[in-house]
Amino acid sequence: MAPSRIAQTALYQEVAERLRQRIFAHELLPGTRIDEQLLTVDYGISRTPLREALKVLAAEGLVTLRPRRGCFVTEISEQDLDEIFPLMAMLEGRCAQEATKRAQPEQIARLEAIHRQLQRFAGSNQIERFFEANQEFHFRIQEMSENRWLRQVIQDLRKVLKLTRLFSLSIDGRLQQSLAEHAAILEAIKAGDALRAQKLMHDHILAGREALARIQSPQELVS
Repeated sequence: MAPSRIAQTALYQEVAERLRQRIFAHELLPGTRIDEQLLTVDYGISRTPLREALKVLAAEGLVTLRPRRGCFVTEISEQDLDEIFPLMAMLEGRCAQEATKRAQPEQIARLEAIHRQLQRFAGSNQIERFFEANQEFHFRIQEMSENRWLRQVIQDLRKVLKLTRLFSLSIDGRLQQSLAEHAAILEAIKAGDALRAQKLMHDHILAGREALARIQSPQELVS
């Protein structure tokens, strides 16, 4: 009985991860209705693990369950962005502060290596690869903070913001601006200036929101 339950848990988690990646890749666009019948055929599974997977994604904010209407990929509104970004700025700012206080030489060296990747990708205008390295840069700082509760909340919110962050980097000038902001954050961490690192990270997150605000409508975020 126990082995069967473990296998079932692994199945719905795998389904959730597949759907999560399709959402992040915009194969399933915001507002799209999830065709449960089609997915059960495509994945060769029953409705039960699929529905459990959708509950997981709903808890993460990536999909919305509507009674008698079905399940839809979450649409991010301007109000959502206005509410999420200041919260993220506060949390990631605190994370940078704690990370600076605990930073070890090998951790700083890792951040420097990631920043060199950011420079290379920005120089060749490889937006998707810059985005991936950017995620890694932030994740490493979160690890350095050694605050698992803070890290967990940030990662949950970043799953939602991942639907939009890539496209803010497509706006004229934002790629180089983001690169400069990362450089300043790195220098503050290297200098051991925790309060400056906190402020720079806070402002960096809000600058991403300002870039998205230059897009006229939320629908354009996925164009």
